[in-house]
Amino acid sequence: MFKDHRLISHPFDQVPLGEDIFLMDEIWIKRFDKALTRMFDDGKYPLVGRISYAAARTIDQHAIELSWYPNLHNRFHEVKVILPRDKFVACVDCWSHDIKPRLFVKSDWLKNLFLRVYSTFILVDAIGIKNALRAGTLGSRKLLSLRKGLDKIAKENPNVAFISFADSLLLKANWRVGMYNSTIKYNYQPEKLLTLLLSIRALYRNVAGLEIYSILAQGYNEYPDRSPTHISASKNHISLNSLGLPFAQLLAIDGAARKAIKEGVHQPAQIYLDEDFFFSLGFKFQFEKHKEPKHHYEVPMQSHPGTYYYTDLDELISNLEIPSRKRRRRAP
Repeated sequence: MFKDHRLISHPFDQVPLGEDIFLMDEIWIKRFDKALTRMFDDGKYPLVGRISYAAARTIDQHAIELSWYPNLHNRFHEVKVILPRDKFVACVDCWSHDIKPRLFVKSDWLKNLFLRVYSTFILVDAIGIKNALRAGTLGSRKLLSLRKGLDKIAKENPNVAFISFADSLLLKANWRVGMYNSTIKYNYQPEKLLTLLLSIRALYRNVAGLEIYSILAQGYNEYPDRSPTHISASKNHISLNSLGLPFAQLLAIDGAARKAIKEGVHQPAQIYLDEDFFFSLGFKFQFEKHKEPKHHYEVPMQSHPGTYYYTDLDELISNLEIPSRKRRRRAP
C-alpha cells in the first residue's frame, strides 16, 4: 500500500502536527491508493470516500490528540478527541500534487466518533452568598425559594441536567454529531444554554439579591447512555454519566480566573468560556471575536495550556446569531 515514491507515508509517531488533516475510514484505503496511481498517470484525481476535518496536536506512545471539526459550515466547532494507537491504520500525503494528509482510522473508532454522546458543562457560582449567610440575609425561606425556582427552570429545560447547592449549580447538556446514514442528526445548540443562564441569573437576583458568574466547556463522554443523568432505583445515587475530567476542567478555569483577578491580571467577569466552546458559538459576522479578552489556564490531562475567554453575559448574547434549523449541516 502507498508504494509510489511520490507519496509520503507517515508512521503513527510522525503524523504531521498542526496541519489540516482529513480523517478517513479504513474501508477507503485501497480505492484511495488506486485513485492516486491513476492521478499520477493521467493527472485526474477522482473523489474517493468521505472525509472529516481534523488536526493532530500532540502524540505520545499511546495516542494522538486530535482537534476534530464536526461542523465548519455554520459555526467553527472544534472538539478535542483521542485516537488510540491501535485505531490508527495509515497516514499518507503527496504535497507535490497538493494532497493533504489522509489519516486512515479503524471503522469502529470513526463511527463511534460521529455517533457517541458529547456534553456541554456549566458551573454557576453565586457571588457573595457566604457573606449573605453570615449577615443573615439569606435564610431558609429564600433558599427554598431558590430551589423552587430552579425546579421551575429545570422543568422548562428537560434536556439539561441540574445539580444544585445553595451557592452553586452544575449543568450538563448532551448533544450528538450524527452520521450521513443514521437517524442521529447534528443537534449542537450552545446558544440556548447561554439564554438559559439569563433565567438563572434573574432567579438569583430576584430571590436572593445575588449576582452569579458562569464557566462553560464542552467535550466528549465515555458513557454510552444518552441520558444526562442516572438516578438509582433507591433514589440515593445520582450519576452524571460522565468522567470527572470535564468538571476538573471547569474548576481549572475557575482557579485560573480567581488567581488572575487576585493578581490584577484582569477584572471579574460574568462568564468564562473555554476557547473551544467560545469559538463554537454562532457569532454575528461583524463581531470581532478574536479581540475579546482571554487568559490561559492549565488543562487537566492535556500537555499544552488552554485558553479561556471572559466577558459580560448580555454583551455575549447580543453578538450571537442563532443558526436556522434549515442551515444545519449533515455530518459526513
